[in-house]
Amino acid sequence: MISICLTTYNGEKHIQAQLDSIISQLSAGDEIIISDDGSTDRTIEIIQNYKDDRIKVFIHNKCNNFNKYPFYKITKNVENALNHAKGDLIFLADQDDIWTSTKVQTVIHEIGNELCLLHDCIVVDEKEKELISSYYMLNKSKLGIATNIINSSYLGCCMAIRMELLEKALPFPSIPVPHDIWLGLIAEWKGRTKMSTQKLLKYRRHGSNLSTSSEKSKASFFYKARYRVNILSALLIRMLLNK
Repeated sequence: MISICLTTYNGEKHIQAQLDSIISQLSAGDEIIISDDGSTDRTIEIIQNYKDDRIKVFIHNKCNNFNKYPFYKITKNVENALNHAKGDLIFLADQDDIWTSTKVQTVIHEIGNELCLLHDCIVVDEKEKELISSYYMLNKSKLGIATNIINSSYLGCCMAIRMELLEKALPFPSIPVPHDIWLGLIAEWKGRTKMSTQKLLKYRRHGSNLSTSSEKSKASFFYKARYRVNILSALLIRMLLNK
C-alpha cells in the first residue's frame, strides 16, 4: 500500500494539477493523506470535488511558534499527515509541484530495501517553464550525515520513505528541525538511504511558496549556526535514546 502525504495551505492555484499527476499513478488500495493548515481559499473545495475515497483530509491545528523558525509550521503540518499514513511506502508531496507519469513506478523499482529514496527534479517557474535542469546540480547534493547538516540535499517533495523509518523518526523533535532534513538524517543514521538521478517531478518555484529550498538563504550567520546546532542536537538525542 502507498500513502501520499500532501500538505496544503491556500493552494487553489496549483493543487488540481498536482493531484491529477498523482492520482493517475495510484492503485485502488492506495491513499492520499492531505493535512491542511487552515486554507481560506478554494483548496478544500477543489480536493472534495474529486469525490475519491482514497483522498483523506485532516485539518492541522497550527502551532504559533513560528517567529524564529518559519519552516516549523511546515514541519508540524507534515508530521500531522505522517501520523495518519498507513502505507508501507510513503511519498511526501507539495501542493504546487507536478509529478512525472512514471514517478511512482520508478520509486518502487529503485528504493529496494532502503528506508529512504531521494530523487532529482527539474526546477520550473509558475508557468512550468524550466529554470534549472537539475536540483542536484544546483544544490550540489550528496549523501552523508555531516554533509547534510551543513547543506541538506533532502528535499521533501523528492523523497519516498518506508513506514519503518517513521517508527524511528516520529515524533519529530521538540527542537525545531525541518521535516525533510530530519527524515533524511535518520535514514542516514540507519545506513539505508539512496540517491536516484531520475528527475521525477517539476519543482515549481513562485512568489507564494512556503518553502524556499531553491533560493539562497538570507539568514544571518548566527541563525545558520544555531539552526545547524539544533539539527545536530536533535539527532544526537535520538541516537542516544535509540528510538
